[in-house]
Amino acid sequence: MTLQEKSVLLFDLDGTLVDSAPDLALAVNKTLRDLNKEEFDTQIIHHWVGNGAKVLIERALSGSSKINEQLDSALAQDALTIFLAHYQQCLCVESILYDDVKSGLVSLKNAGYRLAIITNKPTVFIQPILSGLGIDNLFELLIGGDTLPVRKPNPAPLNYALAQLKVTADQCVMIGDSRNDILAAKAANIDSVGLTYGYNYGEDINQYQPEWCFDSFAELLAALQR
Repeated sequence: MTLQEKSVLLFDLDGTLVDSAPDLALAVNKTLRDLNKEEFDTQIIHHWVGNGAKVLIERALSGSSKINEQLDSALAQDALTIFLAHYQQCLCVESILYDDVKSGLVSLKNAGYRLAIITNKPTVFIQPILSGLGIDNLFELLIGGDTLPVRKPNPAPLNYALAQLKVTADQCVMIGDSRNDILAAKAANIDSVGLTYGYNYGEDINQYQPEWCFDSFAELLAALQR
């Protein structure tokens, strides 16, 4: 099946449609500052994004993508609460859409594709970011990291999307920048697109063997053009 034959596009958010790392880093460092902890460069925090807010802040407290097994759980929970409050205040300060995303999503919708978001970001932040960046009202379904008890790479959010949209796996393609997107898609028997420009922990997304891989949103659009 070609990409043009798909009818439902399941998009990740951070690192796929939105470069949100600067604002996430801002909120992370404000949290660390409140706790008198070491702050980090945006590029370092960039590599910690993609598994949801809880994992992001645990990585920040550990100072590494590998979470410290001795990390105090009460401290981590307090830090998460502080982080969420800070992030709520800076959702669209420096976050921007990647090149061609806004016009591209509009053209895809006009071409008859059905669009949905499946992200590990907490649900409360999704709509404000879409609105702030001018791409709200384009998506039929928004699934966040707390919509279900589990998140990507678990396939449950993707299977939930199939049920909500009343479509089959063959009709869909999962589009994301992270191994979590590709692994979730494979577990749900959904074809996937890997985008190389996002937040994949410094890894080559090709190693997770998505069915298609593109270096820009423009390349994806060209492949979807009917």
